[in-house]
Amino acid sequence: MKDKVQTEKLGNVVRSDVIVIGTGIAGLYTALNINDNYRVTVLTKTALEMNNSNLAQGGIAACVSPTDDFEAHYEDTMKAGAYHNHREHTRLLIEEAPVNIEKLLQYGVDFDRDEEGKLLVTREGGHSKRRVLHAKDATGREIIRGLGEEIHRRRNIQVQEYVWATRLTMSPKGLIGIAAINKDEEQIIYQAHCIVFATGGVGQIYKNTTNPSVATGDGIAMAYEAGAEIQDMEFIQFHPTAMYTDTPGQKFLISEAVRGEGAILRNIHGEAFMEKYHELKDLAPRDIVARSIFAEMIKTDQPHVYLDITHKGEEFIRHRFPTIYSHCLKEGIDMTKEWIPVAPAEHYIMGGILTDKYGRTNIEGLYACGECACTGVHGANRLASNSLLEGLVFGKRVAEDINEKLKQYKPKEAVSIGWMGKGEEKAKAKEELSVLKNRLKDTMDRHVSIIRTEKGLKQAQKEVNKMKEVLEENRENSIPYYELKNMITVALLIIEDALKRKESLGGHYRQDEMEG
Repeated sequence: MKDKVQTEKLGNVVRSDVIVIGTGIAGLYTALNINDNYRVTVLTKTALEMNNSNLAQGGIAACVSPTDDFEAHYEDTMKAGAYHNHREHTRLLIEEAPVNIEKLLQYGVDFDRDEEGKLLVTREGGHSKRRVLHAKDATGREIIRGLGEEIHRRRNIQVQEYVWATRLTMSPKGLIGIAAINKDEEQIIYQAHCIVFATGGVGQIYKNTTNPSVATGDGIAMAYEAGAEIQDMEFIQFHPTAMYTDTPGQKFLISEAVRGEGAILRNIHGEAFMEKYHELKDLAPRDIVARSIFAEMIKTDQPHVYLDITHKGEEFIRHRFPTIYSHCLKEGIDMTKEWIPVAPAEHYIMGGILTDKYGRTNIEGLYACGECACTGVHGANRLASNSLLEGLVFGKRVAEDINEKLKQYKPKEAVSIGWMGKGEEKAKAKEELSVLKNRLKDTMDRHVSIIRTEKGLKQAQKEVNKMKEVLEENRENSIPYYELKNMITVALLIIEDALKRKESLGGHYRQDEMEG
């Protein structure tokens, strides 16, 4: 392989043509679709593979089967999204899926196939047909592997790990770049004509989430502070079947594909209960399944329900779900013989940075794609396995628009930009930041979760605003500070939108009569 095309560095400024922040499917795929004559810098705040995409088990939805069709996928997506979806963008998502799946195959992504070499597809909740491609139960990991290997082969793409973006840098003429801190706590400006936020989700503002520790809503918070439009933040998806443990923190996901292959939800008494709540039973859309489980937990006064796939047989389970099987064994559960304890956990945000069909925001030169973006394709509740697909389809669209935009630009002059002091005396101790962070998580879990009331939301708003005041009185230039600052910003955006929407819709469920 030829040497990488080098970015330019002047003092504390690193200059390239495009900056992509995030190494999930949206970030990597965007970078790969930018013309190779442009210099691309990809930043990630930990390691390349540390992201939600890498954790995705179930698969990626696309019409590749002769028994499927665009209209069916479109209708399933709209129905799951409570018809709050952006119709044009949703059609683009579905109709451009096959060509992007083909590109993944060209990059060496190895989806499961039958004996004849045809792609295997399964069914998940909310889907009327089998259309979910998978790589056993570790589809995200396989996609990130394939994209990551292709990234490393590209001369024009440099990945810089352990770089923490802190804010967008602006001038009277518009966007300049990104201010960041690296692992050595050096302060750097990354400057480019186009910046792409592919920063993922917000799960860490909740006590129980399937998201990794990096999912702190950084892109949404930074974009909002720079003046970007943010939309639909009230729509939070709680995955129905996270593996239950009595310790808070990141939860292991039990893929919806398990129910797609015939698993049954049972309450603590062993009763299959989903038929009481929806005609699709265990394959109802996620918001309905999550609320149904929540209702059963309240009725039985138990912190979880069970997922039962024991009737499918040991050989099938071990072959189809090796990752889940292995993890359950580590937790002392043999899922071929025993039921898995599950409970809902925060999983995905449907809202985010508002974009058009090319991922453009209202800030010139700033793009967003993947979970941090609000393209409108998920409506009020995302259809299972449409998230990886959105990263592909809109990542490619972002890259295509950037390729055209860069033809018009002349090289930028690198500009050195001042910083706030490093390690100020009044900096809060990490222990104090940790206390605030845990208080935030408790508040969001208690008041801004699966079922919401006006009283609870107003209480949450009051509590989080107090946390914001404490943080602003103790500013510092550290990674824990910026992380908590972003989490508080995002939490307030969610609460504000949840208060504005009085009616229940999709992932936003108001039950104010409970107050009386």
